[in-house]
Amino acid sequence: MTTAPLRKDAARNWRRIVEIGRQHVDDGMPIQLNDVARAAAVGVATVYRHFPTPEALLETVATPGLEALVAHAEQALAGNDPWAALRDFLLTVVDAQITDPALPPVFAAPVNALPHTAELKQRLVELSGRLLDRAHGAGVADPEVTKADMLPLMCGVIFAATVHQDAAAARASTARRYLTVLLEGLRKTPD
Repeated sequence: MTTAPLRKDAARNWRRIVEIGRQHVDDGMPIQLNDVARAAAVGVATVYRHFPTPEALLETVATPGLEALVAHAEQALAGNDPWAALRDFLLTVVDAQITDPALPPVFAAPVNALPHTAELKQRLVELSGRLLDRAHGAGVADPEVTKADMLPLMCGVIFAATVHQDAAAARASTARRYLTVLLEGLRKTPD
């Protein structure tokens, strides 16, 4: 199903609403659609016409980050070194979740507001599973670590890195250090 392109004024309003949504997320403010409408200088009905729920706006704000992660996973699969591909992808995921505050709540949400978000998240699950399968196949990843283990482990790294860290730089450094520890536990060394 294709949708008609937005009129210029509607497209401008959509971009402005998304910009304000991004600002709210970056500032650690909850997305309240009435507040977004006021800050964007558009009517409340205009915001609701584009984004029926705050979750829909949050997912739209997170979409570029999700798309970048999918692209990175696809590129990683094209690499020759299965361990480096998995490691680099997981480091990219951690960096993205630490630096883009829209991503963690979208990843954690049990239900998606937008079909595109569901597609992107499913694609990431598939691609990361394939990266882990390649590492298993090459004998460089512990075969007891499963695809189902990866999401809780990654969530644990993000949580641990953010729970007591205030500065973004400290969170990023801590997350990378914790992920490195996790990866050393995952990596299988030749006997």
